[in-house]
Amino acid sequence: MAGKVFRSHFQLGRRQARCILDGAFALARKQGMEPLTVVVLDGGGHVVAAEREDGCAPLRFPVAQGKAFAALGNGIASGVVGERNIERPAFLASVAAASGGHFVPVPGGVLILDDDARVIGAVGASGASSGEDEAASIAGIAAAGLGWGREPE
Repeated sequence: MAGKVFRSHFQLGRRQARCILDGAFALARKQGMEPLTVVVLDGGGHVVAAEREDGCAPLRFPVAQGKAFAALGNGIASGVVGERNIERPAFLASVAAASGGHFVPVPGGVLILDDDARVIGAVGASGASSGEDEAASIAGIAAAGLGWGREPE
């Protein structure tokens, strides 16, 4: 089908997503972290950009995506999801099953917020320690000039 089509509205563009990746990797290299994979999702859970550093294991992509999706799907950072539900393993297993396995409730997935603190996407990182993954996600979001959030105050 050739011809013009209506364009979709978006709140998180490819250029912003690339800035997030670059910012996350810049922090990782500055701090000497293990190689990372970083995934940027839009508000609908679709991949806008993703990249794996040289030497990063192949399973890191689904883990990074799962961290971002856990944050996006719950409205709080992936590590907060895990912390809040540590005594509820059946809940965590149920959500993992309901999401088709795209749910990793450990630190590394952080929400991207607009100027009104509304969720427009999420970033997930995997490859270093969970705390380092989360720091890289936050650094990437900040490098793109966007807001980030772990949980509401």
